[in-house]
Amino acid sequence: MRTETERSMDPRTNLGHVHLTVANLDRSLKFYEQVLGFRVQKREGDSVYLGVGGEDLLLLTESPGVKPRPRNTTGLYHFAILLPDRTSLARSLRRLVEKDYPLWGASDHLVSEALYLDDPDGNGIEIYRDRPRGEWHWREGRVEMDTRRLDLGGLLAEPGSERPWEGLPTGTSIGHVHLHVRDLDEAERFYHETLGFDVTTRYGDQALFVSAGGYHHHVGLNTWAGAGAAPPPDGSAGLRYFTVRLPEVSELERVVRRLREDGVAFEEQPGLIRLRDPSGNGISITYGSIAEDA
Repeated sequence: MRTETERSMDPRTNLGHVHLTVANLDRSLKFYEQVLGFRVQKREGDSVYLGVGGEDLLLLTESPGVKPRPRNTTGLYHFAILLPDRTSLARSLRRLVEKDYPLWGASDHLVSEALYLDDPDGNGIEIYRDRPRGEWHWREGRVEMDTRRLDLGGLLAEPGSERPWEGLPTGTSIGHVHLHVRDLDEAERFYHETLGFDVTTRYGDQALFVSAGGYHHHVGLNTWAGAGAAPPPDGSAGLRYFTVRLPEVSELERVVRRLREDGVAFEEQPGLIRLRDPSGNGISITYGSIAEDA
């Protein structure tokens, strides 16, 4: 049994880019650029890197004819675009209203305020802003979160939100990912005991949230697709991998040691490793600035 010091992931850990398979790259770019406000940063063959300047936040790869992920399978529930402030979230909401793009949710989670929608391939997306950490409440090592109705009218009245649309602002990042898994206890052993994320809250036997550095969550895990759910079939749109970014190479080496000790298979590439969690969700773990995609 590892001690907390031996297990815990470096508190400076955060997330890098998310890699998605899409059916039609032009259709996806129209959505991600014109509706959400990303910018194309690089294009290589059938793949496009998106961001807001600086590091890449999304990588889209076209696979013509792929179908949306079946709902009773593991995979991406949503990836979450973290905006720097409430005004930016209000401006994103105004843009979605202007484009008449449907939302399937809007929630106040106490630690954050969030909008939920799908991209053209059915990939779930959360757009959110965090409340200041001083307003988060912790009890016995668990952060208090809830799902309450978001006051959309109040959000639209946020000062500055009426300014002309200019896309996503500087400071936008990937805040977290939320995944469907087949078994929550198995997922907890992998993400907590092996990778080293801290458990921040758990909702019975259906959902678990983990993070590094006292964040409310970097990874959400749920069994809402069904206990024992299988991975999506080959030829499905959706998550290829999400990126966990460690602060330095020694931390990557420490994760590699734990993976080997626990018998977890992984692929080594220059500056990063690639692996799958027990439910088949792809993960890329790197350090420092995000490594070039292989």
